[in-house]
Amino acid sequence: MLSDAEKRREYDAERQFARTGGGYGGGYGGGAGGAGAGGFGDLGDIFGSMFGGGRRGGRGEPAPRRGQDLEVEVTLSFDQAMAGAEVPVTLEKTEACATCSGSGAKPGTSPRLCTACDGRGQVGRDIGGFSIPETCPECGGAGTIIEDPCSDCHGSGVRSAERRIRVRIPAGAKDGTRIKLKGKGGAGMRGGPAGDLHVITRVMPSPVFTRKGDDLVVEVPITFSEAALGAKIEVPTLDGRVKITVPAGSQDGRTLRVPGKGAPKLNGSGNGSLLAKLRLAVPSSLSDEQKEALEAFAALDGADPREKLFR
Repeated sequence: MLSDAEKRREYDAERQFARTGGGYGGGYGGGAGGAGAGGFGDLGDIFGSMFGGGRRGGRGEPAPRRGQDLEVEVTLSFDQAMAGAEVPVTLEKTEACATCSGSGAKPGTSPRLCTACDGRGQVGRDIGGFSIPETCPECGGAGTIIEDPCSDCHGSGVRSAERRIRVRIPAGAKDGTRIKLKGKGGAGMRGGPAGDLHVITRVMPSPVFTRKGDDLVVEVPITFSEAALGAKIEVPTLDGRVKITVPAGSQDGRTLRVPGKGAPKLNGSGNGSLLAKLRLAVPSSLSDEQKEALEAFAALDGADPREKLFR
C-alpha cells in the first residue's frame, strides 16, 4: 500500500484528518460528529480498499470465493509433443452442488445474513484508535450463516466429482511446459469464479533426437572415407529424410546445421534447426583387402597426429 502513491496519499490524508479532529468531534472517536457518526467511519472500510480487502460487495452481500486452482500432469510421446496432440485428462474437482444449487442450504431454505458483520465477512478490531478488518468469527468470513445445511454437500455448496476432459497440447511442447485453462478448475463459492486448470507436460525421450531449446540434435555416423573425402548423406528429420553435404576433412564431432528442420516453436513462428553431429564410425573388423588398403594409406600419409602433444 505504501508503495502505491495514490493509496499512500489517501492513507496520510485520512490519518492526519483523524489526528487533528478535522470536523469529526476531535480526535479519533467519539462525539456527535466523531468517527462512529458517519464521516471517518470504520477505518476497516479504508484499509479494506487500500489492501484489496474488498473481496465482497457492499453491506449485506455474501463474500464470493474463487474456486481452487488445479494442477495435473500428462505424459506425451516425443512425436506427440512435436506434432501437437489432444489428450484425455481425468480430474477430481469440485463442482456446485446440484441439490442446493451451490447455496449450501437445504432445498427450500436459504442462508441468513450474518448480523455480526452485516454480510461482509469481516469485522473491525480496534488498535489504537484504528479499526483493522479481520475475519468474522461468527460466519468464518462467509458473510452468511447456514442454519439448515444441505445433506449432500453438508453446507459447503460444492461436491467432489470426477471429470474427464480433453486438453489440446500445442506442437513443440517441451518437458515441463505449463498450459493454463482458465475456468476449468474447482467451482467458485457464493457466485465466485471457477479456478484455473494448469496442465504440465511430461515428454518421453526420443530414440533418435535430443532436444536443445528449439533445435534437435541427431548423431550421424559417417565412414572414414566420407569424413576424409567429403560426401552427400541422408539424415532423419521430423518429416522424413533430408540430404546434407559433409565437407572433406570433417572431424569427429563436427556439427552441421539444417535450418527449419528442428522442433516447432511454441509461439508459432516456425521451427528451430536440425543439428547433425558427425560421429566417425570405426569398423570393428576388416577384410584382408581393407587392411592392405589402409596399410598402404598409412605408408603414404606419414604424418603423426600426436606430434603436437610433445612439442
